[in-house]
Amino acid sequence: MTLLLDRAIASLRAHHDDLALLVPTLTDEQLAGPSGASEWTVAQVLSHLGSGAEISRKPVAAASGQPFDEEDNQSVWARWDGSTPREQAEAYVRHDARYLETLAALTPEQKGSISVDMGFLPAPVPLVVAVGMRLNEVAAHAWDVKVGLDRAATVDGAAAEVLLELFAGDLGFLLGFSGKADQLAEPATVAVPGGAIVITDAVTVTTEPVEATATFDGPQEAVLRLLTGRLRAPYDGGVSVTGDVSLDDLRRVFPGY
Repeated sequence: MTLLLDRAIASLRAHHDDLALLVPTLTDEQLAGPSGASEWTVAQVLSHLGSGAEISRKPVAAASGQPFDEEDNQSVWARWDGSTPREQAEAYVRHDARYLETLAALTPEQKGSISVDMGFLPAPVPLVVAVGMRLNEVAAHAWDVKVGLDRAATVDGAAAEVLLELFAGDLGFLLGFSGKADQLAEPATVAVPGGAIVITDAVTVTTEPVEATATFDGPQEAVLRLLTGRLRAPYDGGVSVTGDVSLDDLRRVFPGY
């Protein structure tokens, strides 16, 4: 599990470095332009990622004995919402860097032992869950930013691989919220690169060999975009599904967030 955690942290660092290079190059028009998130501009996506970094850092810092600000979430969101698009983008870089510094300060023992109280889950969770949830958010919204600038943008392949492993394990509970199994009339098992999506009375992901009833033909990053509701036209080129369900069926199961 420590190896998977380290891979997730490395992916978060890669996303940060990538966006930190991109942000200073963005024009005011690009910041105010549409993103892959239908109701947000590029700057608003970066604001969401920045406020998320600020809020997500607190429980990790608290669990590991590092200092943190006590500002409540509503005040954090109000501060970000009141910033200009340029301020939002630049503040994202600063706060995301601080979140990563908090992770970098953890000892190997802490990585394997601390429990993180996220505040909205029934009980504290292992660090890999907290970091995995952050990576899921970052990978999806980094794509939202990039596809607003380039329709050919994809989710980072390393992040997709890590997240599919996490969805098959510690992050599987998230599919209980995002997956709408009742959108299919019959159960289905869809083979995807690296595993399968199993839809019965619930939605699960597995990395184990299974007997599939349908096949997803496309890259692993497209699977992650499917799970997060981002595999839609015009961003679904080169992807097809054969068998007892269609791509449109699967899009109804995963409406996105």
